[in-house]
Amino acid sequence: MTARRLGALLAAATLLAVSGCGESSGGAPDLAKLPLPPGARITLKVERCDKGANAFCAYELVVTSPTAKNSETLANDENTLLLKHGWTGANADDGEQRAADSPGHKMRVTYASAFGDLKGIDLGWIKRSRKVTLALSRALFAHTSAMSMLLEVGAS
Repeated sequence: MTARRLGALLAAATLLAVSGCGESSGGAPDLAKLPLPPGARITLKVERCDKGANAFCAYELVVTSPTAKNSETLANDENTLLLKHGWTGANADDGEQRAADSPGHKMRVTYASAFGDLKGIDLGWIKRSRKVTLALSRALFAHTSAMSMLLEVGAS
């Protein structure tokens, strides 16, 4: 192998090693593949990365909808839509949340109404970033239909 090729391979390996979210576990999940109910939109996205041996990234999301009757309805609509798109139900972290795995188990989403996740945060059942906690709280007090979502790379 020539010195030039060896240098290029070494540079590529170094770039992969320091590139934030590792590709060994699939990197960051693809937000474009997350179905959302009509009218719903992501109003906050916080990236969480673990750069350890099994590097991965996840997104903490706040999703709002001006058309949903309330936050619980928004979460129910999300559940219906995920099932319609072939996602399968999975175990969530607490009784206020729901979870689903994408077809092929490439992604996993955990979600709850704004009140449900704020309750879980307050009781110490789950952890969310301060930005997400504040956004959910503001939505709740503004009577905005909102839900919290955690989108992660799946098991496969």
